[in-house]
Amino acid sequence: MHDIKAIRENPDHYERAWAGKGQAGKAAQAVALDSQMRAALTAAEQAQAKRNELSKLIGQAKAKKDEAEVERLLAEVDTLKGQGSDAAEVQASLAAELRYLLAALPNIPASDVPVGADEHDNVEVRRWGTPRTINSPKDHVDIGERLGGMDFEAAARMSGARFVVLKGELARLERAIGQFMLDHQTQQNGYTEVSPPLLVRGHAMFGTGQLPKFEDDLFKTAERVAALDSESRDFLLSGEAALYLIPTAEVSLTNIVRESILAEEALPLRLTALTPSFRSEAGASGRDTRGMIRQHQFYKVELVSITTPDQSDIEHDRMTACAEGLLQALELPFRTVLLCTGDMGFGARKTYDLEVWLPSQATFREISSCSNCGDFQARRMDARTQRAGEKGTRFVHTLNGSGLAVGRTLVAVLENYQQEDGSVAIPAVLQRYMGGATSIGGKL
Repeated sequence: MHDIKAIRENPDHYERAWAGKGQAGKAAQAVALDSQMRAALTAAEQAQAKRNELSKLIGQAKAKKDEAEVERLLAEVDTLKGQGSDAAEVQASLAAELRYLLAALPNIPASDVPVGADEHDNVEVRRWGTPRTINSPKDHVDIGERLGGMDFEAAARMSGARFVVLKGELARLERAIGQFMLDHQTQQNGYTEVSPPLLVRGHAMFGTGQLPKFEDDLFKTAERVAALDSESRDFLLSGEAALYLIPTAEVSLTNIVRESILAEEALPLRLTALTPSFRSEAGASGRDTRGMIRQHQFYKVELVSITTPDQSDIEHDRMTACAEGLLQALELPFRTVLLCTGDMGFGARKTYDLEVWLPSQATFREISSCSNCGDFQARRMDARTQRAGEKGTRFVHTLNGSGLAVGRTLVAVLENYQQEDGSVAIPAVLQRYMGGATSIGGKL
């Protein structure tokens, strides 16, 4: 949640920042709601204060046995009671409206983020590797189906579009990629492995910024709770017990520190997890309908860091390098891009995207996104840090990144390592996870 006091004190700053994210006019709207709410609160408090004064006068009138004055004062108290009640209702309604507005507004971009409308205004920072020369490169769907290990039809029969069944060597290769990434991040980069819940409450989704704005992008389920009719042993689905499938392990890992005060000496805290991710892709209709680029369910190794405010910029660069190191180890050409204001995610103040080369498309496609969220999520989760010997606390800073998306890495390996005889070479760093195999498939 944004601090309305900070918005009141510097509305122009917030207006410029939100305008860059397509939210022009929101700062003025927030300030106006806040002003109206505080006016209603003042009216309610004044009505109560006046009632308190009249109560004393009523006592004095009763002592003088002035019944007429008592009746007059009681009537005035009733009027003030109604006015105070009305003002309190207005104040509560405006407060709720303001809270929702602030909850739905994105983070403020960092000062060095380029201003722009969409991906065309992003800034390439660096490139690594040279794409291999491949004659008439096939896409990953053709490669996977020819290998007999990628079945979209079977997945569609049981689950619908945007799912895939991987079998045999491809299933093992997917598992190998995820295991390699997790081992690399824990053994080389100092992240602590976590096995988190895949189902979370709404307040966890709110904490990391998925709710309330992006509920349509989430898969929602519910716990089963016992019905009141115990004899029939029926069960009801309770809306209050709603659970959400995580769209990324960022949600679970970041919420580990919710409602906590962390010792500054223990930071930065670096966590990682290999989990399935679930996304409805509500805003992606018609995009990447072929293959594994955009799926409802996919595996991803997530990186999360919890830092002090003065550590987060350095940690952001470190996290990005940790993700880049995987692509370098896999010898996959990629580029690193600094996102502009209009292309950044809701909770990010600064984001680097890693885009891997796909020969079939002759272009770079996103495979990781590393973001510094500042204190944006911490405010929503009430996660703080405290120096030893000091009473005061500060909100922590949170960062998250993909290290990496497993499915998209599988796509990149299949396409970049395809060979003319129909086989796919195995990157050297994955061979030990594949029982020493140097390739899969053969002449087809």
